Amino acid sequence: MAVLPFCKTPTGSVKLVLYCFLLALIIYFFHGRKAAVSVTPPRPVFHAESRLMTSMTLVKATGPQTPMETPWRAPLVWGDSHSSARHREKFAQRGIHTGVVTLVVGKYKRFIHQFLSSAEIYFLPGQRVTYYILTDSPHSLDPPMELGPKRHVKVVPVAELPGWNRLAYRRMALIADAIRDPISGEVEYLFCADIDQEFVAPVGEEILGNLVATLHPELYGMPRNAFPYEVEEVSSACVDEDEGDYYYTSEFYGGLVSEMYRMARACSMLILQDQASGVLARGLEESYLNRYLIDHRPTCVLSPEYSWWDSALAADVPVQRLVSLGRQCESYDQEMRKKHKC
Repeated sequence: MAVLPFCKTPTGSVKLVLYCFLLALIIYFFHGRKAAVSVTPPRPVFHAESRLMTSMTLVKATGPQTPMETPWRAPLVWGDSHSSARHREKFAQRGIHTGVVTLVVGKYKRFIHQFLSSAEIYFLPGQRVTYYILTDSPHSLDPPMELGPKRHVKVVPVAELPGWNRLAYRRMALIADAIRDPISGEVEYLFCADIDQEFVAPVGEEILGNLVATLHPELYGMPRNAFPYEVEEVSSACVDEDEGDYYYTSEFYGGLVSEMYRMARACSMLILQDQASGVLARGLEESYLNRYLIDHRPTCVLSPEYSWWDSALAADVPVQRLVSLGRQCESYDQEMRKKHKC
């Protein structure tokens, strides 16, 4: 029986074709596997970007949450910051004598014992402090409070000043007079504080500077057009639209006694000029204080920790250190209206 041609033993040409086919399979197998291994999947890149974004987020979260200096490079003080700790260490190495001047007239005498007792605990502990009480009722301090070592109270009698308007307009002049005699020859630093406040956390040497102002608690972080500067051009306290960086409270400010005298004297003169012209600044004494601090920028600015109100508008602060007792739950404008009615 005859054998079909395709069943015969493969010839040399057929073998060559088979060898080429097998070689192609081998090349395809190894080359395709290598290419597959070399392809970088997208998932690790995504994870790397995620890790980068997470790292950036963590760095941002652990960075400073509050500004530590003003646009003119003066320190903006937060009591628990590292710079405040260094400042306290610096002044702790030498003894300083600081005065606190406060006006106690009329109904405000009821705050005096709470103010002094809290200051004895928290205000410049361990330092020499003299409290100057400007009052129309010297017996409001009876019986005398027992103070710590190196702490003293001095009563400076003043004439009775009924009504908040009259009091606010006279306070700068009264402070200037008290600094001239007896304060200037007794202390190095002086702070003016409203009597209706209470120290509730430590207030240390971090507050000391040549000229010290405190940010208004309800206006910290607000835009410039929200600041209640005096806008009437006839007033000596008028602030132009392109002026002003912050709005400062009149409840706590200070500095070197020489700087305090210069400021109190200048503000009292501006107030007298407006009184002579029949002008009433919208923020009373505070308007003139802000005008002065625009022209003479403070060398140290205290955060709202150092003048805080229990108000829905008050800024959130890490620590409340000096808290208003007379303005609880009242906004700035409400309180101004209230004082105008007194």
